[in-house]
Amino acid sequence: MDRKQVVNKVDELIDTYCRDCLLKAYFRKESGKAKAHRFCIEECTVGEQIKIYGDQLK
Repeated sequence: MDRKQVVNKVDELIDTYCRDCLLKAYFRKESGKAKAHRFCIEECTVGEQIKIYGDQLK
């Protein structure tokens, strides 16, 4: 996959799953932005997939 395809895939994932994520909103409200961000990166399956795509951009 070339760089443009990877970026488009990440944008598609974010638009589809992350924009209106209830878990992210909940953690942000209850525990703050850092907790919500950590959840997205470490525990969310979509976040893990985004991380994999991000590693391809290096």
